[in-house]
Amino acid sequence: MTISEVSEKYAMTQDTLRYYERVGLIPPVPRKPSGIRDYDAHSCGWIEFIRCMRRAGLPVEALSEYVRMYQEGDTTKEARRALLVEERRRLDERIRTMLATRERLDYKIANYDKIDKVAGNLEKADRADINESA
Repeated sequence: MTISEVSEKYAMTQDTLRYYERVGLIPPVPRKPSGIRDYDAHSCGWIEFIRCMRRAGLPVEALSEYVRMYQEGDTTKEARRALLVEERRRLDERIRTMLATRERLDYKIANYDKIDKVAGNLEKADRADINESA
């Protein structure tokens, strides 16, 4: 596939795809004799993997290191696994932090809902008092 086809398929800019390759987030993409990138299933698999990891917040540096080690072959299997385990630990911590933040937001929103309800009840009571006085 051409870079424009891959760009459309994954909803990513062509510049992002070039950047991913340049900084080592994906292995070098095969090229046609004319020099144009020719994304194959292997390249697309890497794009899907990196896209998923980046959306989860994994750092570019860690992912570049993972790709570099992958290209070195089987001798780096344990190091790659260790890197992924560490990134999962960091992700789990971010998830715990985000869940705690969400609970805090839910609490604050519920308080605003209570304030609005009390204010609405007071407003109704004031209107009732005015109607009874009249």
